[in-house]
Order: sequence, then C-alpha cells, then structure tokens
Amino acid sequence: MTLPRLLTATAALLLTVAQAAAITVHDDAGNFVTLAAPALRIVTLAPHATELLFAAGAGDRIVGAVSYSDYPAAARAIPRIGSNSQIDFERLIALKPDLLVVWLHGNAVRQLEKLRGLGIPLFYSDPQVLDDIPDAITRLGRLAGSDAQARQSASALRARLTALRAQYGGRQPVRMFYQVWQRPLYTLNGQHIVSDAIRLCGGVNIFAALKATAPVVSVEAVLLENPEAVISGDIKSDDGLALWRAYPALTATQRGNLFALDGDLLSRPGPRMIDGAAALCRILETVRAHRPQPLANETTPAGAH
Repeated sequence: MTLPRLLTATAALLLTVAQAAAITVHDDAGNFVTLAAPALRIVTLAPHATELLFAAGAGDRIVGAVSYSDYPAAARAIPRIGSNSQIDFERLIALKPDLLVVWLHGNAVRQLEKLRGLGIPLFYSDPQVLDDIPDAITRLGRLAGSDAQARQSASALRARLTALRAQYGGRQPVRMFYQVWQRPLYTLNGQHIVSDAIRLCGGVNIFAALKATAPVVSVEAVLLENPEAVISGDIKSDDGLALWRAYPALTATQRGNLFALDGDLLSRPGPRMIDGAAALCRILETVRAHRPQPLANETTPAGAH
C-alpha cells in the first residue's frame, strides 16, 4: 500500500474508532446529546439534576451547581454559579464544563438561549412521571461514564416503584388538595409529576383538570371541592395548615386529615421523590383509616347495591 493510501486508511480507522467511542443519549426534550468521551466537568442548573447525577455515581464530576443544590451533603460543597433563574455566566464559563444539565421549564427561556450559544452540550432534564426518574439516572450515567452504578441505582428505584404499586394499587380513592404554598395559594395540576405520585397512592387531585401546571387557587375553590385531605409541601411551617383549621366544616379538618410533607421530597423530580411518594401513600392510608365506620346496627336498604 502506498503511503497516501496508508494515511487515508489510518485516518478512516481512527474516525471509525472515535465514532464508536462517542456517547449518544436522548434528553427529556427529545434531543440527542452526543459526547466524544464521558463528561468530566458537569454543571447542573437545577437541584434535582444534582441529585440525579449523584444517584448515577457522577457526583464527583459536578464542578458547579445552582442554589438549593443541597442533597446529598456532598453537594453543599460544590461551587455555586447562581440560581436556576439567574446564572452567573462568567463563573460558569470559567469552570470549563463539558456538559450542562438544565431544567427544561425551570431555567428561563432567555438564559437557555444564551446557554445554547456557548456551544457546550446540553442535557434537558424534566421527568414527567415517576418512571422517568430511573430512566434519567441511566442516561446521565452513560454521559458521565458511570454506567454500572447508574444502572444499579435505577434498578433499585424501579423495584421500589413496583413494590409501591403492588402495595397501594386498588386502594379506595382519596380526594385531596396538595398545597405547594399558601401565600398565594399554589397547587399543581394533573400533568405535574407530583400528580403521578398522587395517582400511585390512590389519591385524586381535586385540581387535576386545571390548565396551568402550578395554578393559584382561592380558598373558596378548595372549600367548594371539599377534599377529604389537605397535604402541605411545607413541613417547616404550620401556617399553611393553620389556614384550614379556621374552616371546621371542611371534611379534611373535621377528620383531622391535615398533613405536612417535606416539599423537597415531592417537588424535586429526583431519586428522593420515590421516598416522597412512599410517605404520601402512608398518609393516604391514614386518611382511609380516619373514615367514619358504619354503625353496627346499620343495615343495607332493600334493593341497594
């Protein structure tokens, strides 16, 4: 073989090897993300993205994160590059990341456009249902080269979801109001991932049909729906539940079905959301247990079904 042909053949071989080594996954926006090699310097632009990467075994690859990226404990030591709504681009660029993991709806559109202009690969993370969480861990593990641990974590989460479905599937429905915040009174509609957790536990979101993902509702609207339970995502404050104690005619108040959960467990679509779903299921079991029992001498009317 002549030298020019040898060089051409060698170049073709190297190109083939490089293409074979490239890593390609799809993100939650349906885009394909391709890296020439596993990411070594990752910046996360949402707290849940930080948790997903730690679960995928790639926490040590994160060189920058946004505020409230506080779990696990090791995440608190990661340098901050702003918040998910206000990024310090100079600080971000100085970190020389080879992958950005962003929240599709959490990061401002204008910021996303600017991020695209940096030429750094972007992975959009926006799990819509609980089953998307282990899937996201697997894909991020591939991008970071930590496939083995990512698959192990994802498998464990899938097993927990399967167990929860087996345990709580077929339970009597519980009409409930999920309260994100009380001033103003925020809730979530049926398309939000929290509603998937509610459905898993046999709950019924009284505002599932609203169009806005995180709508503001009135106290009067909640009273009209008269939920059997009110669950607040703000466990650090009792203010939200105190609001409903002022309405003793509300079924949830009558039966003592006013509960608070750690909002971080349900509001962040990361691995801990499975823990949040399990806690929600236990609460709804308590609600079922609080239902009035028929009197022993009550009989079913003739012809009733």
